[in-house]
Amino acid sequence: MPIATVNSADIYFEEAGSGYPLVLLHGLGSSSADWLFQTPVFADRFRVVAVNLRGHPPSSLVRGPVTIYTLAADVAKLLDTLDISQAHVLGLSLGGLVAQLLAIHFAEKVQRLVLVNTFAHLRPTSLHETYTLTRRVVVSRFLPVRTAAQVVARDLFPRPDQRPWREAVLGRIGANDGTSYRYLVDAIRRFDSRSQLDRIRAATLLITGDRDAVVPRSCQQRLVRGIPKIRWHIVRDSGHATPVDQPEAFNRVVLDFLVSSSRS
Repeated sequence: MPIATVNSADIYFEEAGSGYPLVLLHGLGSSSADWLFQTPVFADRFRVVAVNLRGHPPSSLVRGPVTIYTLAADVAKLLDTLDISQAHVLGLSLGGLVAQLLAIHFAEKVQRLVLVNTFAHLRPTSLHETYTLTRRVVVSRFLPVRTAAQVVARDLFPRPDQRPWREAVLGRIGANDGTSYRYLVDAIRRFDSRSQLDRIRAATLLITGDRDAVVPRSCQQRLVRGIPKIRWHIVRDSGHATPVDQPEAFNRVVLDFLVSSSRS
């Protein structure tokens, strides 16, 4: 089992392929399994490193307040351990927060940045958004992880034909350590990169599922207004888990963006 000890934490990661490094960072309560439909495709062109962020087994658990910066510093140190001086970085949801801070505080390590269904700050702009976010916070913060997993699974994959994916999410998130999960939820609630977005110098691609019911469109739009070199691509008929519910469209737009860097 590939585990590196960095910043007094054990960080699990998986590698595949060869070539220029591409780091994949998963969503809250998930793992490198988020990239089931990406790793085999991306590994044809890149050295793929899929990381389990701190707090997500078998990486070290979280036993006290934690910040997203801590998770980003873990990834930066892991890259040093793997002798990777620079990489493309792709982050989904929570992973997108970590990816932002990598590009801000460890800018020399990020060549190109891909952010997926993520945000600069969770600030609702309507009653519906307020209800949705409050519901998620209450469920994630105060109810058992298994219950939170059921709510998340339904939000990610609401259609009857998506039952296998829903069950996979339920099993993955439901197996999380409750204490770690709640501290990570608190870290997400506190996250605010708005004043630092102009420090991101890497060319950036933001991918948004047009039916994302987890991160409001307005929160994603703030990234577009703040990051200097950014493209915004909206994937049709996709929710929060775009890499899973629209893998072909997702892979195509990511590869078009990353491969173009080798020609520019």
